[in-house]
Amino acid sequence: MFGIGELTILLLVIVAVLAVKRLPDLVRSAGKAARILKSEKQALKEKDGGPSQPSPRVIRGETTERDTPA
Repeated sequence: MFGIGELTILLLVIVAVLAVKRLPDLVRSAGKAARILKSEKQALKEKDGGPSQPSPRVIRGETTERDTPA
């Protein structure tokens, strides 16, 4: 009859044929979810306000301030 390889290929073809109709909807919903997560992440950053001052850099044991435009 059929071997494992033939059954696997047949199953993949059937899944591909049935999934063609739903694939655009899945991709669209994944894009919406990504946009929502991105906007929520941005809102959390704005809510926290981020660091008020940049942290100092340490070079050879000395603390220096970052260059900031006046």
